[in-house]
Amino acid sequence: MPPKPHVERPSTGAPRGASARSGTIAELADVTKSYPAPGEDVRALNGVSLTIEAGEVMALVGRSGSGKTTLLNLLGTLDRPTSGIVRIGDVETQALPEEALLALRRETIGFVFQFFHLFPHLTALENAALPLWLAGHGGPDATVRARELLAAVDLDEKADRLAGRLSGGEMQRVAVARALVMSPAIVLADEPTGNLDQANAAAVLALLTRLARVEGAALVIATHSEAAAAVADRRVFLTDGRVTQVA
Repeated sequence: MPPKPHVERPSTGAPRGASARSGTIAELADVTKSYPAPGEDVRALNGVSLTIEAGEVMALVGRSGSGKTTLLNLLGTLDRPTSGIVRIGDVETQALPEEALLALRRETIGFVFQFFHLFPHLTALENAALPLWLAGHGGPDATVRARELLAAVDLDEKADRLAGRLSGGEMQRVAVARALVMSPAIVLADEPTGNLDQANAAAVLALLTRLARVEGAALVIATHSEAAAAVADRRVFLTDGRVTQVA
């Protein structure tokens, strides 16, 4: 049986800060991903090699079907490569059993989605604290940590409001707090501003990038938005499943 991956336990107190991590957070080495299709398999990624460093903001840029979401899913251990190596920290994920992948994902990776994926019948605070509770880190420390992050996204006064009663911009800010509550090593954001108006998109993007840097997390954004791509330290352009340019 493969060894259980080493993962850092989350801090439920103050944020770790960018100085807490250094070096390579994630790596893809000659990764391909194919999906079965009538007649011929569809290759979504074709020989992608990429490293992601601690504290950096990376944008994955390309048209629909270019492979951005597939790449995020592999980094997030939501899918496995057809061939090649996907490494999170010092753990190669492609052959890990599902239980080990779940532990790695839960404690090392944060997710921000285009459509929020909040529980509308839970409060903003409960949604933000949920990853801590699911990981067994309940009690007052979890509440303190969730409240800290809601304050950081300017929602401290709405912590006890049901998520279903928040605006779209507010829901996405709760999602940002939730993504960071476990102090993950890497945050993956799939079109995080795609469902927001221009003003809310700019505000959420600024909060997401600032807090990721403060927390010391690498941030990978898959986006069509030029404004979102412009905040990145590196832009990785994908075409037909291949990296065509890094800028």
